[in-house]
Amino acid sequence: MKIIDQVVEVFKLLRVHQYSKNLMIFLPTFFALRINEWNDMFRAAVAFITFSLAASAVYILNDIIDMPYDVMHPVKKNRPLAKGTISVPIAAAIAVVLLLLSMIMAWSMNVAGWILAYLVLNLAYTLRLKHIPILDIFIISTGFVIRIFVGGYATSTYLSHWIVIMTFLFAIFFAAAKRRDDVLILTEKGQKMREVVDGYNIKFLDALITIMASIVIVSYIMYTIAPETVAKVQTDKLYLTVFFVILGITRYLQLVLVENNSGSPTEVLLKDKFIQLSVLGWIITCGVLIYRIDLWIQNLL
Repeated sequence: MKIIDQVVEVFKLLRVHQYSKNLMIFLPTFFALRINEWNDMFRAAVAFITFSLAASAVYILNDIIDMPYDVMHPVKKNRPLAKGTISVPIAAAIAVVLLLLSMIMAWSMNVAGWILAYLVLNLAYTLRLKHIPILDIFIISTGFVIRIFVGGYATSTYLSHWIVIMTFLFAIFFAAAKRRDDVLILTEKGQKMREVVDGYNIKFLDALITIMASIVIVSYIMYTIAPETVAKVQTDKLYLTVFFVILGITRYLQLVLVENNSGSPTEVLLKDKFIQLSVLGWIITCGVLIYRIDLWIQNLL
């Protein structure tokens, strides 16, 4: 195998494309109106790298343990360990190095406790908890909440109850959609990708996904009009961003419930232009309302 091919396989092993999830680490700084403070942004960036290294170590451990199932999966069979392009000993060595680097960086960033909590939680998930229906989804969702706390502690940013609650709800929404894909594979092809799928069916997951989507939308609306939010962002027009949130969630529901495309929320985000435009619209609208980017542009011109 050529060196360039080996590098590509290592990147696949690390699941670099999944790092987009870790961008949530920047949310506390964004909503604290401090993205123009370079020290905070630098610390958030270092926290992002730190968490990404730890996450890659976890992904490798999962791949080692899930190899028997991954080789039968229509997509996961292309992962380096499943197809044999990287050996288990080498993968394990890479995971150990990443783990050590992440803990050293986490200690310097004052987030070692949260990184350790993430690692312990995922170890418990990999070894046992992922086999318990409903609890497996909640464990995955808790991992996203930990990302928020990593971003908050790294930059000494206060976390409101809104950002924690909505992060948890969003994560349940996406985790349920991903689990639906596993049930579909079992139903259509007779292949059991996870033992936990026995505790789910399409009807239950469709109901859970729909309920979570509704709660997320209502929670976000309440957040935008809450007195403390209006006072913090100094505008009562933040509710205008609700349009893009509903647009994005509705599109994702269409992909999941109509097109049965829910295997990887990250890949959907990276490939679906409709959702990308919804996210971009939300970012631009928040930028104008919260950071008055329109005035920055006018000043530059």
